[in-house]
Amino acid sequence: MAEALQLPDGSARRAARVVVSATALVSALGLAAELGEYVFGAPEGWVELFSLSYEENVPTWYVSVLLAFCALGCLALRSQRGDRRWTVLAVLFLYVSLDEAVQIHEHAAFFATRGVLYFSWVIPAAAVVALLAIWLGPWILRLPDPLRRRLVVSAALYVGGALGMELPLGWWTDHHGDDNLGYGLIDWVEETLELSGASVFLLSVWADAEARA
Repeated sequence: MAEALQLPDGSARRAARVVVSATALVSALGLAAELGEYVFGAPEGWVELFSLSYEENVPTWYVSVLLAFCALGCLALRSQRGDRRWTVLAVLFLYVSLDEAVQIHEHAAFFATRGVLYFSWVIPAAAVVALLAIWLGPWILRLPDPLRRRLVVSAALYVGGALGMELPLGWWTDHHGDDNLGYGLIDWVEETLELSGASVFLLSVWADAEARA
């Protein structure tokens, strides 16, 4: 598995250009879809295909594949570094990839809440993230630079989007509903942060795997 993910000399930089370009394109198309729907009256089929607020479309496929590759990258580093915590991260990324594809958390209504906690799944999710931070945080901070710095940035982007932006999105949904430009733009920021975090993580593990190859 590790050998399959090791990149030839210089290919990490080429991979970075591809991933960054693809992520930027998906995000830009998502923003265009939101503006197209609520400002320019774009065809509904086009909006549903590219909007980051919709499911079972191009952005959903892209982020699910991106997260799956993050899991493979973790397995590559597990083989190289011999630390089982990379396997734990791989399992987590595989679960999140599956969740992006089938939206498990969207069907979980844990509490009857309002305002910033309108999407009540953020409460147990925040507890899980806190426990993972307590367990994995010291280990990540002991990793050598630049891998440590990049992983911290990727975690901040991803969690800031997935959990942090869900709070203003919940408030807006509770007060204004989810069929308007405000909802679409907040959700676009949330999803773009998640895309950026996953991209930074993937490129980080790829670069480290190449450096150690």
